[in-house]
Amino acid sequence: MTFADEIFRRNIEQIMTTGCTSERARSKYKDGTIALSKYITDVKMKFDISKGQVPITTLRPIYIKKAIEEVLWIYQDQTSDLHALEERGVSWWSPWALEDNTIGQRYGRTVANYDIVNRTLKLLEENPYNRRSIINLWQYADLDVPAKLPPCAYEMLFDVRKIDGVIYLDGALHQRSSDFLVTGLGINQIQYLSLQMMFAKHLGFEVGTFSWNPMNLHIYDRHFAQTEELLRRRGAGAEPRFYLDVPSGTNFYDTTADDFKLENYEPQKPQLTFELAE
Repeated sequence: MTFADEIFRRNIEQIMTTGCTSERARSKYKDGTIALSKYITDVKMKFDISKGQVPITTLRPIYIKKAIEEVLWIYQDQTSDLHALEERGVSWWSPWALEDNTIGQRYGRTVANYDIVNRTLKLLEENPYNRRSIINLWQYADLDVPAKLPPCAYEMLFDVRKIDGVIYLDGALHQRSSDFLVTGLGINQIQYLSLQMMFAKHLGFEVGTFSWNPMNLHIYDRHFAQTEELLRRRGAGAEPRFYLDVPSGTNFYDTTADDFKLENYEPQKPQLTFELAE
């Protein structure tokens, strides 16, 4: 198995063997049944991208390009308009759509509201060592505006290390909650690693480490059969290679999903399906 497969598999096993069962659950399945889950808290997974450790599993196929298109919708388009996301080929936000076909004052609209991308890049440009380069989507003024879901992946912190004259940009993604088998097996990680890679290219830095820190890492009860199938799989032996194929100094807003390359990725099939809990 790959480095990521080992980490993900270990956390799946921990959830199923020692995890707590949710109480007073908010989420429901489409038939109205309460979606219970097993979960663990305060989880940290760390990957050294400079050493080829990629946070994506080969235990099942992951929709890499769609994941990147979604993060570009948030941080480049800076909107919550689902028409713009659908134009990028992504439709999985439709269950949370409001009457105006947006997800409300969330994600991209928060980015735009506080000029988050430009302010973060400016901080890193003016002084990479400032220790204040933070993207935070948990803004209470925005959360007071009605919508169906607050941000799950809400904060990304950046810091740098200079080694032998090379500046490495490190990043840590914080999530309040992660539906492990649906978005937590590589989608959220590859999204924010992509963001980190775009920032690094914009600044002329190298990518260092990427950490993923979900506070509540859960598996829903209607996903337990898929969990057993994943644990029977052993994944690929070789590490995938994921990189951003643009020149150093490329402007953040000029990067596209097609600029990202994934090589040597051989996920196990067939793909698994999961009933969403909303």
